[in-house]
Formats: sequence, C-alpha cells, structure tokens
Amino acid sequence: MITIKEATSQEDMKQFVKFPFQLYKGSPYWVPPIIKDELASFDKNENPVFKHAQAQFFLALKNNKVVGRVAAIINWTEVKEQQLKKMRFGWFDFIDDDEVSEALLNKVAEIGKQHELEYLEGPVGFSNLDKVGVLTDGFDEIGSMITWYNHPYYIKHYETLGFTKEKEYIESKFSFEGVDPALFMKASKIIEKRFQVKALAFTKTKDLMPYVDKMFDLFNETYSKLSSFVAMSEEQKAYFKEKYISFINPEYIKFIVDKDDQMVAFSIVMPSFSKALQKANGKLFPFGVFHLLNARKNSKDAIFYLIGIDPKFQNKGLTAIIFREYYPIFQKRKIENCIRTPELSDNIAIQQIWKPFNPRIFKRRCTLKKDLN
Repeated sequence: MITIKEATSQEDMKQFVKFPFQLYKGSPYWVPPIIKDELASFDKNENPVFKHAQAQFFLALKNNKVVGRVAAIINWTEVKEQQLKKMRFGWFDFIDDDEVSEALLNKVAEIGKQHELEYLEGPVGFSNLDKVGVLTDGFDEIGSMITWYNHPYYIKHYETLGFTKEKEYIESKFSFEGVDPALFMKASKIIEKRFQVKALAFTKTKDLMPYVDKMFDLFNETYSKLSSFVAMSEEQKAYFKEKYISFINPEYIKFIVDKDDQMVAFSIVMPSFSKALQKANGKLFPFGVFHLLNARKNSKDAIFYLIGIDPKFQNKGLTAIIFREYYPIFQKRKIENCIRTPELSDNIAIQQIWKPFNPRIFKRRCTLKKDLN
C-alpha cells in the first residue's frame, strides 16, 4: 500500500531533500546537493520564483518509510503569458516500484486537472535555470551540481505510464590538452576590429557585479526563442546574482561589449564541484566548505555553464574572443576537461560553436510528456 503525503512542515521538507541520499547511497556518480541550500530553494519566502510559480512537494510512503518524492509545479508566467497549459514536475525520485512512481505522478496529474492544464512535462524545475531531464545514457559518468542523476530504471517507469519523449538534451566534453589555440587566436583579433567589440576580464567579483544585470537581460534575449523559455524576473536576477555569481571565480566570467559599452556576449564557466560535493555529503560544516573552496581554486574540470550572444552578433565569430580569453586561464589552472551542460539536441547553433574542438557526447537526457485529457 502506497501512501502519498504532502510535505508541509520543515521536518517533511528535510525528508524530501534527504530521500536521494538513501536512494543513491554509495553511488560514485550521484552528486548530493547542500541540504541547507536545497531547502532554501524550496522556501517560498526565499526563492523569488514563487512570485510567478507555485509548487507542492509530495512524499511516497510504504510501510511508513519514504520510497519516493516529487515536486508538482505550475509556472504561471508560462501558463498565462505563453498560453502553455503545462503542469511541470521535478525532483522526481523513487525506488524501482511501479506503484510508487504511478502514485506520485497521479498526484501531479490531479493538480494539473484541478487547474485545467493540458499536459504533464518533466522532470523540469521551476524555471530555465533549474535542472532538467531524466538521464537516459551516461549512467557511469559522475553527475554535476547543475544536473540530476538517476538510476537506469527511471525511463522504463515513464514508458510504462504512457509518457512520450518531448525534448532531448545532450552533454558533451573535450580535452583541453587537444585544443589548438590557432583555431581562435588570429580570428579573434580580426573579429574585434571588424565589429568594434572588446572583451572584459575580471579578477575581483566586485568589479564584474555592475555588469551582471546586463548579462541577465542578454540571457533573456538570447534564449527567448528556445522552446519552454520563461524570462527571468528582476527578483530572480537579484537572487541569482547574490546566490551564485559571488561564488564563481571572477576569472571564469567573461563579457564582450561593443563600442558603446553595451553587452553583446557573455560566458560563465564554473569549476566542477562534483567531487567536493560528494565529500561534503550535504553539509557545509565542519569540512564541506573547505572541499568546495578547494574545488573553486583547484578543480581540473571546467564546466561551460552559459554562453549568450546578442542575436545581432550571432554567427559573427564572437566565441573566438571568448575562447581566447579563457585559454591562458585554463593553462594557468591546468584544466584537463571542458564540459558542456545540457543543450537541446536540436539547438544546432550552439553545437556549431563547439564543433572545432571535436567534443564527445557522454550523456543524454530528456523530458517526457503526457496529455491530461
């Protein structure tokens, strides 16, 4: 007998966040979140996404033991402004028991029908800057702090429940040692001169902060054409600026501006925190924070988190300038691997950017959809 319980108390939410710790205990590939940060992201008083979205969190219980969880999410900007009658769900984890996964998704479907929504899609987060997709290939590769990991049996549960693939994402990587700087060094100088643009580099976080709002504005413009994109609000910009930007090594954030000092491109790279987060095991103290700070300085894997280029400057070669700016920093930090976060498999434009580096696809994931009729 499976019981579905809504997580409403602080203790319930701790159970919600901690369930994957038992589900993936001992896994060399699963990367745990920091429990305190995860709880904060679900707090309606802390995360500004809840000004435009709502979420309910559910636990599945079997013999009084937690055996699954799911977040049922409605992004009202998406529903009302984009007319996408979508019921989102995410943070969906469960033991290998069809009754558990079915009971959880039935609860999500029930909420969707109450709000007269037309279909379910997941796993997705509250917005475009959250994690996305169920892993379908690459189970023997370590995860990252910005992706979900899952057991191979997950996809079979979706198929059994009548879900169909909606969007596919790929993750790729290439060796920094194999990068030929001739690919971008000469071209970058020509492009700078032709389009009257220049790169901005920073060594102190306080110096880059005045440009961050412009970066988020450009992010909204750059990604607006992609399916299911929901623009960031002013409150979300402030939230991400405080929560994430200040923690990234400033050398890993690059901006390109035009002759009027208007931003036309940006790139955010993060060191991989995966192994540090595994050592921290959900806690910053007493030692977790030291593992993270060590990774910030010494990780040999660089994750290209976001690249955005003004539509007027796309296909003009600005990425040559970005790669030129990173090259000496990666050399200095002895970076070994360059890793891309999930990209839509039909986003040919972004794939063309990486083509000269001969990237290898090492993971695939997808979202799945089911009509509520």
